[in-house]
Amino acid sequence: MAEPDPLPLSKRKLAEILVDIAEDPARERVSVADLLLAMQDRAFGALMLIFAMPNALPTPPGTSAILGAPLVFLAAQLMLGRKPWLPKVIANRSMTRTDFATMIGKVAPWITRAEKLLRPRLVVVARPPAEYLIGALCLLMAIILVLPIPLGNMLPAFSICLFSLGLLERDGVWILVGAATSVASVVLVSGVLFALFKGALFVFSNAFL
Repeated sequence: MAEPDPLPLSKRKLAEILVDIAEDPARERVSVADLLLAMQDRAFGALMLIFAMPNALPTPPGTSAILGAPLVFLAAQLMLGRKPWLPKVIANRSMTRTDFATMIGKVAPWITRAEKLLRPRLVVVARPPAEYLIGALCLLMAIILVLPIPLGNMLPAFSICLFSLGLLERDGVWILVGAATSVASVVLVSGVLFALFKGALFVFSNAFL
């Protein structure tokens, strides 16, 4: 009996695709360009999730600046309605398949749990022209992510993760939650910047008294 045809890419879950790439013995390394090609029309949601998720967790200093740059490119293109593209300096970045498999082994269970909660809802929120507004909000979050702001990376990254998962499964509920989280991110970062400004002003004024 012939084996059933594999599910088309658009029907497969993100976690399954990532695990397949990680377990492919023909690959020695996995590059960003490989992921871009593998995700096809779901590249925006998938890649933004991959780059944002590490920043939503405690990470070493400087991680947000490295992973935030691709997010800026992707979010800007989503906002402008362009196809996903990354410059070679980013697209050619790669890691060994073993290291990629280790990373996917940690994040795939979380993605799988999230995907079980996703389903097409309020689809109008997850398609153009609303998608362009999502891109603008993700761009703002990515810019905040790149800046060296104390406590300024985890909440914006979490917001981008919510947007990305919503885009992957056209789930408008998750996108709306992502929008609310992005507002909270702006409020938090604004409060941190205001506190830093007040502190610097206090130190400056006392230094000349």
